[in-house]
Amino acid sequence: MRIKANTRATNFGRTPYSSYAQRRVSSGDRATKFCCGTGESGFTLVELMITFAILGFILLIIFGAFRLGLSSWDRGEEMREQYQRQRISTEMISRQIKSAVPYKVKTEMAEGDYLAFEGKSRSLKFVSALSLRAGQPNGFVFVIYEFQDGGQEAGNLVVYEKKVTNRNFFEEGPRADEEGVAVLEGLSDLGFEYYREEDAQKTREEGWFPEWSAKDERELPRAMRMTFTFKGGRSGTEETSFKLLSCLSANRFEDIKAAAAALGLRPPRAMRPTFTGGN
Repeated sequence: MRIKANTRATNFGRTPYSSYAQRRVSSGDRATKFCCGTGESGFTLVELMITFAILGFILLIIFGAFRLGLSSWDRGEEMREQYQRQRISTEMISRQIKSAVPYKVKTEMAEGDYLAFEGKSRSLKFVSALSLRAGQPNGFVFVIYEFQDGGQEAGNLVVYEKKVTNRNFFEEGPRADEEGVAVLEGLSDLGFEYYREEDAQKTREEGWFPEWSAKDERELPRAMRMTFTFKGGRSGTEETSFKLLSCLSANRFEDIKAAAAALGLRPPRAMRPTFTGGN
């Protein structure tokens, strides 16, 4: 009986220590498994690095698409504003050319009086009833259009205006200290063409010509065709071009005058006799 009691006492004394030790070992094993990555719960360092890399790649794609969209939007707005400016400028140029008048310049030379109109492929001189610089009509203006080539850079179409005051105004060009107004910018090329009708005797050819001298033709061209080529794109290598057609109503001055005289009528005020220069 005593031996059994001692055995029980011994077992009773050892049982709590053994359970506590086993719990300590079990907790240590779980901690070791979690730290070493052999457990079933939690993420390893490698998994976190891969996840962050994928998230960063996705954010990079989203940011790039967003930036591309903003860039396209800005470029579209810039092109729209540029097109609007070009449209307004070309309309003003067309209106001024349509307002050209058959202004006769008096001269003492043997060739006699001549109409103030001279056109070349990249320049134009004429007298117009419309001024681009004045806010309101103020008499006839002598207009000079010149294309200034910018070389590697884009060129400009520059206009000079001055009042028709002296006798020899048409032979004078822009002064050295006179600054013109750039009505069109960003041009890589410019071309003026002049249309001539076939006469009743069929002695002259009909078609478009790169030059026009009213001294020789003794009249203004029937119409003008202008070709504008603009540099575009951020690299400056893209080019866009369009044509603008303007009819000169003053070309038919003699026809309207003759028809009015045959009917015993006076020509309209805008078509009354040819204007002459001089004092």
